[in-house]
Amino acid sequence: MVIFTYFLLILLGSLLGGFIRHLYGKRRISSAENVAQALIKSGADAAEKLRIEAENLKQEAAVRMKTELFSAREKLENDIKSERNELRQTEKRLLKREDNLDRKNTILDEKEAQLRLQEDRLENRVSEIAIRESELESAASQQQEALFRISQLSPEEARKEVLEATTLELDHEIAVMVERANVRAKETADDVARKYISTALNRLAVDYTTEHVVSTVELPSDEMKGRIIGREGRNIRAFENATGVDVIVDDTPGVVVLSGFEPIRREVAVRTMKKLVSDGRIHPSRIEEMVLKTRDEMEKIVEETGKAVALELDVRNLKPREIMLLGRLKFRMSYGQNVLDHSREVGFLSGIIAAELGMDEILARRCGLLHDIGKAVDHEEEGTHPELGGEIARRCGEPEEVINAVVSHHSDTAAESLYATIVQAADAISAGRPGARRETLEKYVKRLERLEAISNSYPNVERSFAIQAGRELRVIAKADKVTDGEAAKMCREIAKQIETELTYPGEVKVTLVRELRITEYAR
Repeated sequence: MVIFTYFLLILLGSLLGGFIRHLYGKRRISSAENVAQALIKSGADAAEKLRIEAENLKQEAAVRMKTELFSAREKLENDIKSERNELRQTEKRLLKREDNLDRKNTILDEKEAQLRLQEDRLENRVSEIAIRESELESAASQQQEALFRISQLSPEEARKEVLEATTLELDHEIAVMVERANVRAKETADDVARKYISTALNRLAVDYTTEHVVSTVELPSDEMKGRIIGREGRNIRAFENATGVDVIVDDTPGVVVLSGFEPIRREVAVRTMKKLVSDGRIHPSRIEEMVLKTRDEMEKIVEETGKAVALELDVRNLKPREIMLLGRLKFRMSYGQNVLDHSREVGFLSGIIAAELGMDEILARRCGLLHDIGKAVDHEEEGTHPELGGEIARRCGEPEEVINAVVSHHSDTAAESLYATIVQAADAISAGRPGARRETLEKYVKRLERLEAISNSYPNVERSFAIQAGRELRVIAKADKVTDGEAAKMCREIAKQIETELTYPGEVKVTLVRELRITEYAR
């Protein structure tokens, strides 16, 4: 019974445990299903969120792409507009250049037509002269025969008279032709030359000042003169030995005069004297110290001056020696004209003339600036300043055009390029401008006398007068012995002889006057 009861309890316990396990399993399954549904629901929500985010990202990407496309399109349109503007400007420049070329071609065609017309006229004139010569020959033969019959002269005497008559006739014809040719040449050449030179002069204006070989230094009082002289003259001797200039202390109140032909040395002396007077301490050792210090300062001033003038004219790649020599020209005078100012002006004029002729303006400026560089050393070395300048330019590696322009600017050497001719013209313009240079009275009088002597040496010249400071020569010919044709020929010969034998700035105008005056008295 106990066993049955025990067995029954075990059976009931098993059934109860199975039932409990069944309930527990069912509950777990329900819980798992709930969890699964929750997971499915959360996954759907996450998927929906991801879909929404993906859609947003897609829209943002599309907006960004549209923005970038818009900016790229706008940039492309701006680039196209700028390129179009550049193309328009280029097209305008090309059209303008084409117009200029057409205009130049038209001018050249007109000039060629004029030259052809002149050639035709000359050919016609030559043919006329040939016809005239044949007529003269026939007339001469007829005249010879008439002379044989009438005057009963010998053939040699008759031939001589015919030749004299023919020579006079031909001289008249040649003089008329020369006069006409001169008029035609001047109508073309003078207009072109006047245009270029006037353009150059109008674009440049330079003031001139005259310097001498002495300089004055103002003193605060006459007591300073005694300190400058020093005890037994030791200060003034030390100053003269250190600077190489003469110190003149006279009765002129408040000034002391420094005299010297070497301009840089004189400038060093002037600056040193001013410093000593300002400082008040004047004794030999102090003088030597100030002279050495001033010389160093002058070297810097010379170098800065050379660099400044090269920069002003845009002349580049000058050697240090050339720069120093250009700076020294600031203190060099020629006929009262500052050589550096003259070189600067010649450089500007050469560049302007070269630009008008369509040549290299920078090279022409370089030739003009360096043409007188030899004057910086002509007082130290033997030779003319064109020769010394040419040697300096050659050593410094300058182009052949520059070297030739330097050595030929006074016509001592033949000009081998148009740049040398331009420099000669600019040099004459700068030197011949009124007030640019001053001449000594002796040289001036000799030039006037020589002008009158040249004209008086010609036969049938009654009197001659050099006027306008030697820039014009008036020649009075004997009217009863000189014809109009002979007068034109004589005037031209006088001008040619003046060009050959005399040296002068600018030009000399020769005017020949042939006037016949007849006076009668009614009584």
